[in-house]
Amino acid sequence: MSDVPKYFLEFMAEKFKMLGDTSRLRILKSLMSREMNVTEIVEDTELSQANVSKHLRLLANAGLVQRRKSGLNAYYTVKDPVVERICDLVCRTILKEFDKGSSQVRYFKKKK
Repeated sequence: MSDVPKYFLEFMAEKFKMLGDTSRLRILKSLMSREMNVTEIVEDTELSQANVSKHLRLLANAGLVQRRKSGLNAYYTVKDPVVERICDLVCRTILKEFDKGSSQVRYFKKKK
């Protein structure tokens, strides 16, 4: 990362901020399987329509999802393929930590 200009770090921080919310991660997880409209995302994530709409707007503004209009419906997909790779990498790392019974896992179990 030493060759990354400092002003790029702000953009990186914004992308990571979008991935730092459970509701947005649930929405992204749903959209990684297929294109969906808001109703389908609400059903899949069990979040309210208002919550899903708000988070979709944030994700779209950050360039992580894209919207396609079809008649009265809008359909969403993951726009940035790096999102799937980041989520996959983090999930695999967490699974390894769970298998090891690491102190981080014990910390999060206590928090719950």
